[in-house]
Amino acid sequence: MTCIWNNCKRNIYFLATEHSAVTDKEAKPAEQTPNPGEAAKTSYKINMTLTRKGRNRLIWLGLVIGAVSGLTAVAYRLALQGLERLRAQVIPGLDDPWSIFFYFAVLLILGLIVCLLVKSEPLIKGSGIPQVEGQLQGYFNPRWLRVLLKKFAGGCLCILGGLSLGREGPSIQLGALAAQGLTEKLNLSRTDQRYLLTCGACAGLAAAFNAPLAGLMFGLEEIQKNFSSRAIFPALIASVTADVVSKLFFGTGASLGIALPTDALPLQFYWLYLLLGPLMGLFGAFYNKVLFGLQKAYRLGPWPEWLQPLFPFVLAGVLALFLPEVLGGGHELITGMAAESFTLRMLLILLVGKFAFSMLSFCSGAPGGIFFPLLVLGGLVGTIFGYAAVALGLPQEMALRFMLLGMAGMFAAVVRAPLTGIILVLEMSASLTQLIGLALVAGLSWLTADLLGARPVYEQMLDNLTASLPKDAPAGKKEEQSIIEITLPYKSALVGKRVRDIPWPGQVLVVSIIRGNKQIMPKGDTVMESGDVLAVACYAGEEMLIRSAIDDITNWANFREGKL
Repeated sequence: MTCIWNNCKRNIYFLATEHSAVTDKEAKPAEQTPNPGEAAKTSYKINMTLTRKGRNRLIWLGLVIGAVSGLTAVAYRLALQGLERLRAQVIPGLDDPWSIFFYFAVLLILGLIVCLLVKSEPLIKGSGIPQVEGQLQGYFNPRWLRVLLKKFAGGCLCILGGLSLGREGPSIQLGALAAQGLTEKLNLSRTDQRYLLTCGACAGLAAAFNAPLAGLMFGLEEIQKNFSSRAIFPALIASVTADVVSKLFFGTGASLGIALPTDALPLQFYWLYLLLGPLMGLFGAFYNKVLFGLQKAYRLGPWPEWLQPLFPFVLAGVLALFLPEVLGGGHELITGMAAESFTLRMLLILLVGKFAFSMLSFCSGAPGGIFFPLLVLGGLVGTIFGYAAVALGLPQEMALRFMLLGMAGMFAAVVRAPLTGIILVLEMSASLTQLIGLALVAGLSWLTADLLGARPVYEQMLDNLTASLPKDAPAGKKEEQSIIEITLPYKSALVGKRVRDIPWPGQVLVVSIIRGNKQIMPKGDTVMESGDVLAVACYAGEEMLIRSAIDDITNWANFREGKL
């Protein structure tokens, strides 16, 4: 093992002296190398990550993670369902001044508790998905049990108070935190820990929606951003395991639990898809713009940041008296739309009310997600579109199918993960009859939002979270080794170039290249190809800087501008 590390030292020294701004004194191997025992342990961990034995171990651990994270998400889901039923029983009794006074007093107490939780642990704010992405990229290293308990408690109090927040984002974070707690007990490399955190996140979403394929796809498409085989199979096992755990508690039915039309849309009405897709793209881009604008307005307000969650609690009390349908995540709205309980005028009122309250709830920093509320908003727009299409000749009984199309289009435009949106809606509805429509609407919605310059919502949230971090803030120990995986797209500036010709930042080493089913141990003259997965070793304390620098190097714009 020491020999392996010595070879790594020579390569690192070469890269540092030839391609970085590190001084000669800083580049000396003797000053940069851990002790031999640590070097041997690091070499063993790297080999375990890259060998078949290590990959098989990840699959078995994925099974365990799926069960643990699935149970955590199920416990959260059960708690929220009980609290939602309690709130639904209380609101009809608000018919006299004393009961209203007492209700507002309880909301203020709940709001203050949530404010104190957020103040004591800022990583519980919001949905939790950007926090998981940041942890995978080396920005955060949370104390998992502390964050898990406070996120669980804060999310429960927000739903009890009626805030328009979803359970799915917190379920993803809770699943990842449960996975972190397990991996910290094991002797794993940081790369393996990342894979298992992704497994926990996939399991959390799968258990929240009874949607294992959507959990897998979201974890890879949005969180991991890598479809490596080493990530796919453990995440698949974790998602399926969590789904089985969820079904033991909630049954095998679809999570929406509504009856939908089973007949396909006639071909003469396919042009409606071409209208709904861009419409959802426009609405999704507007949603993102308002979301980040309101977050900025909250920050510029005269109140302390930790007191911001108190405002939506007070507003929830007002809405409980006049428009209780917009409280909570919105599952009752989906049920009402499926039962055709709302007139077109009422749907428009609910759309405006749900949009405004969802924005005010989430932008306050209260623990809870936007995942399901944005699906509900998409469903409202889709249903309104379906009612309007009836005036254009669409049969009345087919108007409801546009609810699901709106949900998929909204998800694709806001999150910019169209495959996840399509699969999620299919699994939630347990219906394949609208697959073509879902694909068309989601694709056109994604394209429209992209043309409008709307950034993916969770990517922008992560940038906002990390903007205030010190540029040299480490998320790991300086001497600990980490592996960063980078997939080269067809337009990457690294494609067609030799390893030695790239100005790698700092002290890094390309330790492996995965090309299809082959693993290549690279040399200086190894030429990189499109689709290659580079395994780049660096110090954990420098991971955040190294990742950012490599992203800049691989950017196509750098190649066009002649920066390489």
